[in-house]
Amino acid sequence: MIPAGPLLAALAAWLALGAAAAWWAGRLQEAWWLAAVGLAGLAALDALLARLGALPDLQREVSGAVALGARTPVRLRITRRSFLPLRAVVRDHPSATLVAEGLPQPLRLVGRVGAWGLVTYHVRATQRGLQQFAPAALRLRSPLALWWRQVRIGPSQEVRVYPSFQAVAKFALLARENRLAELGIHKRQRRGEGSDFLQLREYRAGDSLRQIDWRATARLRKAISREYHDERDQQIVFLIDHGRHMRSQDGELSHLDHALNAVLLLAYVALRQGDGVGLLTFGGEQRWLAPRKGPSFINVILNTVFDLGASLDIADPQQAAQLLMRRLNKRSLIVLITNVRDDPGDALQPILRLAQRRHVVLLASLRERILNDVLDELPQDHAGALRTAAVHQYLRERELTHRRIDKAGAFCLDTEPHRLPVELVNHYLAIKGSGVL
Repeated sequence: MIPAGPLLAALAAWLALGAAAAWWAGRLQEAWWLAAVGLAGLAALDALLARLGALPDLQREVSGAVALGARTPVRLRITRRSFLPLRAVVRDHPSATLVAEGLPQPLRLVGRVGAWGLVTYHVRATQRGLQQFAPAALRLRSPLALWWRQVRIGPSQEVRVYPSFQAVAKFALLARENRLAELGIHKRQRRGEGSDFLQLREYRAGDSLRQIDWRATARLRKAISREYHDERDQQIVFLIDHGRHMRSQDGELSHLDHALNAVLLLAYVALRQGDGVGLLTFGGEQRWLAPRKGPSFINVILNTVFDLGASLDIADPQQAAQLLMRRLNKRSLIVLITNVRDDPGDALQPILRLAQRRHVVLLASLRERILNDVLDELPQDHAGALRTAAVHQYLRERELTHRRIDKAGAFCLDTEPHRLPVELVNHYLAIKGSGVL
C-alpha cells in the first residue's frame, strides 16, 4: 500500500494543526487529537476496503512473432471483478530489449461487475531471440482515494523476435505490382541459350533482334518477341559468419542482424524463383539446413536463425568449407556473408577454392558505415587528420583484399549493412542471368 496525494495532503494539514496546537494549547490540542483519530480511522478503513476488493483480471494480446526493429502493438484487456469502481494506473513489464512506448496509462472502469477496458501500447524489439513479458503492474486507487494498492497481475508471456521481415513484405507487395525498381531491385531476364521460354509478347524498345520470333511476326504482321525467365531448380546456400567480426554495430543493429535481414529477403526471392535454399553458420554454434524448395521453407529458416547471436569466437572458414564440401553434391551458389576487414584474404582461400571446383561463390563483405561518416567530415585538428588518413589507408587495404578475392574466382560485394539486402538480391539475379550457375 502506497499513500496517495489526498492522504499526504491530509497528513500535512494534521502536522500544521499540531504545530499550531503546540503554541496555543486548549481546544486546538483537542482538535488535533480528534483529527488524528479520525484520519487514522479513515485511512485504516480505506486500506481495508482496498485490500478486500477483488483484483481485476488481465489478459495480454501480443503477436507471438515480433520483427526486429518494428513497432508491435500490445493490448492489455483488464476486466473488473469488484463491485467498487476501478481506477488504476497500468504499467506492463516487457524485457529490457523490448522498448515500451506509451506506458504508463490510466484506466477507469465503472458500471457492472465484468466490465472491461483496453490499454494499448507498442514495443520495439532491439534484440532477436526469445523475449519475456513479466506480469503487469497495476496501481489501484482505494475507494476513498487515500491509498494506491500496487499489485502484479496477468501471466508471464514469451515472444519470439525474428529478423526483420519488413523488406520481404515490401518486396512481395511491389512484386505483385511490378514495381521492384522502387526498392532498387533490377530484374534481369535472360536472353538466348540456356534460358527457359516463358511466353510470346509484342516487341518492346530495347529487345534484341535475337528475341524476335519471325514466324509469329509474319503470322500476326507485327513484331513479336520471345520472353524468357531464369532457369529454376538451382540451389543457393548461405554461409553466415556469426563470429566476433559480426558484433560491430551500425545504428541499433549489429552486422549479424543486418546479415540475417538480407538472408531472409534473398531466401524469399530465391524460393519464389523455384530455387532450393539452405544455410550453414560458422564462427560459433554451427547450424545446418539442407537446401529445400517451397515458399513455406522460409518459416523453417526463420525459426533456425531467429535466436542466433554473434559470438566472441574467431570464425574458421576452412572448417565451414570442408563441411560444405561433404554435404553439397549439387552445383550451388554459395553466399558467404562476413566482414573481411583488413584480413589479407588467406583465411578465405579454402572457401574460394570452391569457386574453382564445382560451385559459384558470392562474398558479401560488410563495411562499417562510420568510415564514410569520418571521410565526410573536414579534419579540424592534427588528430582529425590522422584519423582521416587511417581510414583512407584501411579502405585501400580492404579494396586490395577484395580485388585478390575477385581474381581468385569469386564474385565480391563490399557494401554498408543497410544496403546489403537489395544489393544481395541484385547480385543473385545477375548471377542467375549470366548463366554461370
